Formats: sequence, structure tokens, C-alpha cells
Amino acid sequence: MKKRFIQRYSVAIALLLMLVFPLHACGKNEQKLYLSGPQGKIACTITLPKGFDPMTDRVPMVILMHGIFASKDFVPIPSFAKGLARAGIASIRLDFNGHGKSEGRMQDMTIEKELADARTVWDYVQTLPYVSQVGLLGHSQGGVIASMTAGRLASEPKKPAGVVLVAPGSVIKEACQAGKFFNARFDPQNPPEYIRCWGVMRLGREYLLTTQQLDIFGTAAAYHGPVLLLHGDKDTIVPLWCSEKYAETYGDQAMLRVIHGVNHTITSHRNEVVNSAVEFFRQLFSK
Repeated sequence: MKKRFIQRYSVAIALLLMLVFPLHACGKNEQKLYLSGPQGKIACTITLPKGFDPMTDRVPMVILMHGIFASKDFVPIPSFAKGLARAGIASIRLDFNGHGKSEGRMQDMTIEKELADARTVWDYVQTLPYVSQVGLLGHSQGGVIASMTAGRLASEPKKPAGVVLVAPGSVIKEACQAGKFFNARFDPQNPPEYIRCWGVMRLGREYLLTTQQLDIFGTAAAYHGPVLLLHGDKDTIVPLWCSEKYAETYGDQAMLRVIHGVNHTITSHRNEVVNSAVEFFRQLFSK
């Protein structure tokens, strides 16, 4: 069954690239900035609630993490930022190295490097005097990063208040182990310098090898805060078993919601998905 899902994952991702749409120009409540990360500059956008004054007010914030080959300005990430702002919650979304407007090459990207980018943003948010609490939200591969980041932060004094994983793409490990990532095939024991997905996107040898060895769920399990898992029943890119395994890993602290009619890029029923995540954080931060 996993092999069949991986094959569908390869075909359906091509649709993702045709369906994503860039965000409109930043509004008055948005701020663009660059942070200095391990792989170079990390492009970020902070979105604040309307009427919020960072000089006098305090607000909870959510770090938003996009999936592979996407960016902070492609669906569904901007929708989460807008929904959170309407609920009085700030957010900061980043472009991982090699993606969007951040520095670095896609070919050099690895999960460990994205974890380092996420940690850079986490550390920056801790310096913002107007931020009261911090949550994490990740979509697709960004869900893997969010879950592992939360696990690594679990032993530190400041931990994420809560985590939302939207179609978390842990299937990347099985895809690399199978030697079939998207539409590219390779020898998993001895991959080439890079593979080309759809003849355009390059994934490097280091990513293909190191992803096979990830302890995704073991790392995630160290986090003991509240978790919401959202997964569409029409997702042909990340199989539902990924969220189900996360739910099993987290146990009673997690809630899995399977949403009817939702695909991986959340081009339909987007409000339902966004509202579910926003309500989770609204209730969490109001305690």
C-alpha cells in the first residue's frame, strides 16, 4: 500500500506546482525581514492582527512552515497567516533554504538544514518583546520540520505551546528508501549527485541519503504538548497513514481530523482547514 501511495505522490505533486498561487503584496500589518541562518539569509514575513501595536500590546505568535518546492508565499501558508491575524494571533512564515527568497540552493537542502532554519526563526521570535506564547504549524514536509522542531525543543525551558500538522509528509523517508521520489527514480544505496523532479527541481545526494535515516517519529515523540493533525481524504500526495502514525505516536495529546473533499494543496474547503487550525490556537492561547 505504501508503494502505491508513493507512486501517486509522484504523479500528483506535479499538479501542486500548477495550483499554487503567490500572495498579494504585503499589507500594512505585514513586515518582511531577513534573518541570518546557517545556510544564509532566511526570508520571513511577520503578519500582525489589525490594529495591533507592538510597542504597547502583546500577542501569541505561530511559526508557519511550508512544504518541499513551495514557499511562505504559496498556498496554503498565506491563508493560515490571514486566518490567524483575523483571530488576533500573529504569525511569522519563512522560506526554507533554497526555497522562495531565501539563500541557498535547492540541491543542497536537507531536513537537518531546514531544522536549523526553523530553530533560527524560533530563537528570533523569543527576542520579540511583544510575543507572549509561540506555536508551530507545518504543511507537508514543513509538518515534518514542525514536529521534529517541537521534539527537539521539548527539553528546553521554552517549548511550543501547541503544534498543528497539516498533511505532514513523513512519507519522504519511505520515498527515499524506495528510490522513487516524485517522478525520479534512483538507486537508494548509491544515488547520483542529484535527481531532477519533473526535469526542473533538483534534490541532492545528501538529501536522498540522510532522509532515509531520519528518526521522524522518535524525535517528534519527545514533545508532550497539544497537537492537532489535519488531513484531507482526497490527498493523493501525502497518504493518510502519515497522520495516523503521528496520532499513534502522540497518543492522547493529539487529535486527528480527516476533512472530506480536501486535497494536499487545500485548493478546496480551505476555509474549513484554516478555521480548524485557527480555532485550535485560539483556544490554546486563551487558556
